[in-house]
Amino acid sequence: MRFSPAQRRYNRRVLVLSVVYAALLFLAVYLLSRHLVAGPAAYVVGILPALAVSGFFLLMGRYLVEETDEYLRMLQIRQLLVATGIALTAATIWGFLEGFDLVRHVVGYVWPIVYFAGLGFGAFVNYVIERRAA
Repeated sequence: MRFSPAQRRYNRRVLVLSVVYAALLFLAVYLLSRHLVAGPAAYVVGILPALAVSGFFLLMGRYLVEETDEYLRMLQIRQLLVATGIALTAATIWGFLEGFDLVRHVVGYVWPIVYFAGLGFGAFVNYVIERRAA
C-alpha cells in the first residue's frame, strides 16, 4: 500500500523527532549521571527528553488534521483509541495496586511506553478488522 502525502510527512517528522529524542536522552543521561549540571539547569536538562516525547503526541494530532483521506484518518483514530484505552487502563490498575502497596512504584515515563506499545496493538486490531471485511 502506498503512503498518502500526509503519512509521508508524518513518517519523516517522526524520524527526525526520534533522532532529536535520542540525542536529548543521551545528553540528559550523560550530564545528570555525572552531576555536570545542578539546580534549575538540571531540571531543564531532565525535561528535554520528555518534551521530545510530547512532540510525538503533537505529531499524531497534526497527522489527523493533515490527512485528507477519511478512511485513513478513521484507521489512525481507531489505533489511537486502542492505545489510549490500553495505557489509561494499565495506569489506572497499576495506580490502584500501588496505592494499596501491592506492587512496586514505576516511574511515570513507563506510561508513554505502554501507549506506544498500544499503538502497535491498535495497528494489529486494524489489520484483523480489515482482514475480516475483505
